[in-house]
Amino acid sequence: MSGDKPVELPSEAELAEMSRDELVRLGTKMDGVELVHYEEKFPVAGTRAERRAQRSVAAWFLVSALSGIAFLGVFLFWPWEYESPSNETAHFLHNLYNPLIGLFLGLSVFGLGIGALLYTKKFLPDELAVQQRHDGPSTQVDRATLVAELADAGDRSGIARRSLIKRTAGLGAGVLGLGVAAVPLGALVKNPHSDSETKNSLWHTGWKAEKGEKVYLRRHTGNFHEVSLVRPEDVEPGGFETVFPFRESERDDEHALVAALKRADAPVMLIRMRPNQAITKRAGQEDFNYGDLYAYSKICTHLGCPTSLFEQQTGLLLCPCHQSQFDVFEYAKPRFGPATRPLPQLPITVDEDGYLVARSDFIEAVGPAFWERKS
Repeated sequence: MSGDKPVELPSEAELAEMSRDELVRLGTKMDGVELVHYEEKFPVAGTRAERRAQRSVAAWFLVSALSGIAFLGVFLFWPWEYESPSNETAHFLHNLYNPLIGLFLGLSVFGLGIGALLYTKKFLPDELAVQQRHDGPSTQVDRATLVAELADAGDRSGIARRSLIKRTAGLGAGVLGLGVAAVPLGALVKNPHSDSETKNSLWHTGWKAEKGEKVYLRRHTGNFHEVSLVRPEDVEPGGFETVFPFRESERDDEHALVAALKRADAPVMLIRMRPNQAITKRAGQEDFNYGDLYAYSKICTHLGCPTSLFEQQTGLLLCPCHQSQFDVFEYAKPRFGPATRPLPQLPITVDEDGYLVARSDFIEAVGPAFWERKS
């Protein structure tokens, strides 16, 4: 192409007066584009075949929109909380929550993708063009012709005159966008002052005593309905286990027994230090331990992952998600990683029957920061 005659560039005044078609022709010449083949899918507008193709594309976009609406409906209003198998209908509906969420979200994405593919196949012109390599910086003429070429491509695609497809595609994409936004936002929006004196607020946990009832430390045996309480002698020096809150009023309540093990703020690590181990206690929490037994929240103060790995020689608790390390020899203070706050400590003691119980709830919010947390 080096022997081709250079394209004569228009002046700024001529460029401003050129029509879009003229700009398109100029742009293709400047870019060294040769149109080898061009064929419209529907040269005559408004035929039955075109309308039939349009309806098939719009139908998939409509499937996407309706599936997105169904996804939002299930996500916001379906009964998601656990129900005991003894209540067969409620338990069945609860078990459908996750499958329906996945089904409708997947169908919404699938419908939008199939609609876009069908539109490309059925309506975009068959075009074959060859372009020579073009180097050098863009000029004002390049920018003007590029805009004209993009607008011309949109017109040739026919999308501008196919309002049914535009409306259904916009509806499908819009509803899918709302669904995608609802997933992270729906789990985050919670008022920390709502029911601030109950165990369901962000300021308290399942360890908060209600009506003066004793809260025991309960291990999870794998059976959600089994109650296994913990005594001090159950934990060997240097060992630890994960415990959860239990109240006698929940013993015959299958739902409450399961819910206590599934609460995000419930897991606590019960650790027994080795004899004569030097321990640095946090100011104001000097009596939160019971002898060599210390109880810390298992929820990482960085992003809420479980700090489930304990190295008894160094006393370091490791969060496997982002490698934060907490030193239990020094009030679970962060030693490494992105976490900046110590793990909250649960005050514990032993009742008259020799079982470990919580003296109170945590005195600070567990887990990562939220809007109104100051520490």
